[in-house]
Amino acid sequence: MAQKTYTVTFPDKGVSASVAPGATVLAAEIAAGLEPDAPCGGHGTCGKCKVRVLSGREHLRMDGKPLPADELLPACQMTVEGDVSIGLLQKGENRILTGGASFAAETGEGAGDFFALAAFDIGTTSLVGYLLDGRTGAQLAVDSRLNPQTQFGADVVARGSYAMEHGVEPLTAVIRKALEEMLGNLVEKAGCGRQDIRRMSVVGNTCMHHLFLGYSPAPLMVAPYMPEYRAPEIRKAADLGLTIAPDGELWMLPCIAGFVGADTIGCLLAADWSRREPLTLMIDIGTNGEMVLGNRHRSVTCSTAAGPAFEGAKIRCGMRGSDGAIDHVFLRPDGSIGFSVVGGGMPKGICGSGLLDAVAVLLEKGILSGAGRLGADPAWQKRLGEVDGKSAYFFTKDVYLAQSDIREVQLAKGAIAAGIRLLCRHLGVEIGDIQEVLIAGAFGNYMSPASACAIGLLPKELLDRITPIGNAAGEGAKLAVLRREQYDLAARFMDGVEFLELAMDPDFQDIFVDQLAFSEDEEDD
Repeated sequence: MAQKTYTVTFPDKGVSASVAPGATVLAAEIAAGLEPDAPCGGHGTCGKCKVRVLSGREHLRMDGKPLPADELLPACQMTVEGDVSIGLLQKGENRILTGGASFAAETGEGAGDFFALAAFDIGTTSLVGYLLDGRTGAQLAVDSRLNPQTQFGADVVARGSYAMEHGVEPLTAVIRKALEEMLGNLVEKAGCGRQDIRRMSVVGNTCMHHLFLGYSPAPLMVAPYMPEYRAPEIRKAADLGLTIAPDGELWMLPCIAGFVGADTIGCLLAADWSRREPLTLMIDIGTNGEMVLGNRHRSVTCSTAAGPAFEGAKIRCGMRGSDGAIDHVFLRPDGSIGFSVVGGGMPKGICGSGLLDAVAVLLEKGILSGAGRLGADPAWQKRLGEVDGKSAYFFTKDVYLAQSDIREVQLAKGAIAAGIRLLCRHLGVEIGDIQEVLIAGAFGNYMSPASACAIGLLPKELLDRITPIGNAAGEGAKLAVLRREQYDLAARFMDGVEFLELAMDPDFQDIFVDQLAFSEDEEDD
């Protein structure tokens, strides 16, 4: 007997899905190919997957009970017990960083024999693809989108857990499909054909590397958190479902360790690390804070779990850097607090760069204590209210910064700050010895270095040495696909850069706790 199914319809998208009784609306969205945004992986903790029930409300349950009267409800918590119709919320255009700086001398030189080459950066949050002229190195087209794996969770731990429970295939399939579609967009923009692309390169963190190639990320999820596969690989693109020239190859850059992946190696290529003399700290502040300290003579790397706070997840009004996001917070000349919004208009939430600024400004005004407590300063009473019984700062009646948000920022900044200090100790140098700080990635490109130093995310003494380098991982992918010697150099970085496993360092927890407070004279409670 065939299993009974129900139909979940999404009228604004013109699609529907058949699901088994008890399936969630989120599962129906995934089945319909809608690639929903579910930062917490469907555990009901982030509140980012809310939808509107258009019809069939009586056929939905939450915790086995009829739905509450709320207009918007979390898709991951509603189970289907009959045919329903669901309305999706309109999303603003996401701001995805595609440009990056490269210090390598070979940036403008091509391979000399191929017309078109493609390079991809598979980020945890976003995907960026480039089409290059292999003869000159010129960029012919660029394409970007959100990583569709966000429907399985915002961070690598959530996606790794999903893969271990449900298998790697769903995550592998959506990322390969996305790259295949991006290849089509690139050749259309450039006015050439897929058959003109003879070679492509891919970078990504170690979990993204595994999921793209179809490897289980299980070894990354348990101690000692080391990948089973980390060497550079050259495969036929067709074997991965990617349509380029019939004999076209895919060059996958290698990984260094469990959470220091091919994207970090791409950054090293872009930073011309093999010829770099100044003692340099390079850091990508994302859901994982990957960092490298050193120069061409000796380097050490680590990754620290910064969490997805700066990507908008786990923040009550957090969102990505798209239309409607507060992206910067500042003090006006009269001392009042102002903010800017991506796309203008009233804010819908706050993104990572705005979150960082907000904490720095609230610290400066004394609204936030050095220990991380939002206080009830009478002068700011009109902007202070309560959320979950604790103080919150309100930008508008709907957009606010809660005490729990401050704690998420403290956890992220404490992890990054502790990592920097342990790298210095491992190399036997002082923080003041660092001559240059290169900040890679989207968050680093948009954040205010002054705010980062004000809250202790980065050491204050390094403020005048900070340079944002944008999507350096993508720049490294371009270098690797253009020049074989750059791809070979990536392989040497794989074993030549020392790896420091912070989770195994007996002092990490103490240093991390010491770095939770925003000022050195106050401890976290």
